[in-house]
Formats: sequence, C-alpha cells, structure tokens
Amino acid sequence: MNLASPFALTVLAIVALSLLGLPIGHAMIAASVLYLYMKGVDMGTAAEQLLNGMYTSFVLLAIPLFILAAEFMNSGSIMDRLLRFCNALVGRFRGGLAQVNVLQSIVFASMSGSALADAAGSGKIMQTLMTKDGKYPAAFAAALSAASSVIGPIIPPSIPLVLYALVSDTSIGYLFLAGLIPGLLIGVVQSGLIAYEARRRNFPVEVPVPLREWPRVTWEAFPALMMPVILLGCLYSGITTPTEAAAAAAAYALLASALIYRSITWRDVYNSLLTSARITISIGMLIAGALVFNYVITVENIPKTLAAMLKAYELSPLTFLLIANLVLLVLGCFLEGTTILLVIVPVLLPTAQALGIDPVHFGVVAVVNIMIGLVTPPYGLLLFMMVKIAGVSLKDMVREIVPFLGVMFIALAIITFVPDLVLFLPRLLGYKG
Repeated sequence: MNLASPFALTVLAIVALSLLGLPIGHAMIAASVLYLYMKGVDMGTAAEQLLNGMYTSFVLLAIPLFILAAEFMNSGSIMDRLLRFCNALVGRFRGGLAQVNVLQSIVFASMSGSALADAAGSGKIMQTLMTKDGKYPAAFAAALSAASSVIGPIIPPSIPLVLYALVSDTSIGYLFLAGLIPGLLIGVVQSGLIAYEARRRNFPVEVPVPLREWPRVTWEAFPALMMPVILLGCLYSGITTPTEAAAAAAAYALLASALIYRSITWRDVYNSLLTSARITISIGMLIAGALVFNYVITVENIPKTLAAMLKAYELSPLTFLLIANLVLLVLGCFLEGTTILLVIVPVLLPTAQALGIDPVHFGVVAVVNIMIGLVTPPYGLLLFMMVKIAGVSLKDMVREIVPFLGVMFIALAIITFVPDLVLFLPRLLGYKG
C-alpha cells in the first residue's frame, strides 16, 4: 500500500486522531471526509452514507431496546432474585459462589445482550459476595466476573449478533439460535475450570438452600426467568420481528419490575432511560463512523482485493477460519468490539463466502473471538472495567484470567472447527445453510 495514497492517509488519520483522544467513531468520520476531499468527491457523500445506513436499517432499533431492557432489569430487584435462584441450584457445591457467578451470567445473558451490561449489573454484587470474609481472592473474583460476562453477547439476545446481521444481511433469528449452544459451551468450560480450582485451592462450600425453600425461591425468580421465554417465543414463532421482540422485552422488564416486584421508582425509570440513551449514542456514533468508513473501503475495493489475494493461496475453509480467528483475537486485544464487527468483519466476509463458509457459523465465530478479546490483555475492556469495580491491580487480575482464557480458547476451537454444533438449532428450525 502506497503510504502517500488517499486510503493510506485515511487509515493514518484514524490512528492519529484516536491516539489524540478523539472517539473512534468521530475519527472514522473525519478521516473519511478527508479521503473524499483528496479524491475530489463531494464531501456531502459522507452525510449521505451515514443517513442512509442509520435510517434505513430497521434492525438497528433493536439495540437501544435490548439495552433498555437490561437497564430495567438492573434497576429493580430482579438481579437479587435471580442470584438467589442460581445460588439454590449450584451454591451447595465447593466453589459454589463462583459457580453462581457463571450461572447468573448465563441467565442474565438471555436478557441483556451486552457483556458490559452484565459486568456492570452483576459484577459489583458478585465481587462483594465473593470477597466477603475473605472467601475468595479479590483478583480471582474480578477475573471470573469478567470472564463470565463474555457469555452475555453470545447467548441470545445479542447486540453484536444484531450488528453482524446488519453488515452480512443474515437472519437475526437464525444467528440468535446459533449462539445458544456456543454460549452454553463457554459456560460449561468455565464451570469445569472452577470445579478444578475449587478443589485445588480449597474454595469454601456455601450453606445449601433447604429443599423446602426451593419453591419460594423459584417462584420469586419465575417472572424474570420468563423474559427470555417470551422474547424468544415471540421471535421464533413469527409473531414479532426482532425489533418488536426487543420492544416487548423492554416493556416486560419494566412491567415486571413495576407491577410484579414493585421495586422500581419513577427516578429509576428516568435513570434507566438516561443511561440507555447515553450507551445508545455511544454505539450509534461507532456505527455512523463505520458506515462512512465502509464506503471508503468499498470504493477502494478492499474486500474483493483481499478475497482474490487469499483465493490465490488456495486456502481451505478451515485454514481461513484459523487465520480469521488469529486476526480477530489480536485486534480484539486493542480495538473495541463494535468497531471490529462493523469495519474488519465486512472485509473478511467476501472471502468466507467465496470459500463456502456458512455466514451464520462465521458470524458466531467472529462474535466469540471479539468477546474473548474483551478479557484478553493488554487492553481488554472488561479487564479495565472490573479493575475499577473491584479495586484490584491489573497485574493480579491478568494472572487470574489466564486459565479462563485457556478454556475459552478450547471452546473457540470447538465452535470454529465443528460448525454442525453451531448450526444444529438453526437447522432444527428450518435453516437451509
């Protein structure tokens, strides 16, 4: 690539502006406008691409609605009731509270669709419970909360999978189904590691919840547990579109908190709306920047050029998936996940399709890679978030996160090289891929 070419200067401008502290979305828009200027194209094209992309994609409305549903869940007492339910199920085993951490992430994953929402919603609670009276090392508790939060955006509903559907024109319903088994697989390997560590490090056994208490604990958690059933039932029965299902989820979360649990105030509703708006604006700017920069990438014919170059090497589908995994994992250590999904994945997609790789399978593999990147040193976003929440050093937390990365890499390998595992549920419900 000629370093004096407009495209090279555009990439350098994005890097420079980002290093100077400008948000990546703004940096992509500014650099893309610079590209249009250097190419002699009307700079209003940037606004045209942004508006066409943002206002013609109905599916994008699902993102703020899923975020709002998670905020309503966090504002009420729903999280406390879910934790008591999870504790009744697995708290009686050695290292039970650590197992509760994983199980609640699986349950909450079916409501939030965001790793950061999971960590913010339950990370502080689990950190306090696990470190009380010195039960667990603070760094281990923080690392576990970060690692278990990875499950959130893989099990449906999933904001990253919604974004992948946007760039790949793939069915959201089939993507959601495809993410279920991989998400549970990651939960299983994390639970297996906890069971091993619990015996090796002699983690405590919690006081078991008496069987006579189980009906009450389950009944209290039942309305919250019904949310994913309602959400996925509406989606897969064809009653609603994905966006309408997201709206139903947000409405149900609000009604459950207000009418059933009576644990949310008008102030909580206002704060939830405000927080959701802030997060949505942040994601929206990333999407806007990516849409404009993707126009530049398309004009430069980067995806087709890359596809032709890789095709010349006669790569097998498995070899390409291995290379894609390495690229996405490395980028995930440095870049925000939304940026990777909206900028890097569209560049890889044409090659994947040319090699006959199923787009639903590739989407799940890409999202799992990006989520693991959130907890991969040196710049994993969840690592920094939990360091702040838990008040532990990054060095100690990185030491504790390494075993979790090991088992998640094993799960990633299975998800990558056994596509039938990912596509089993979509095919069961009619997917022809």
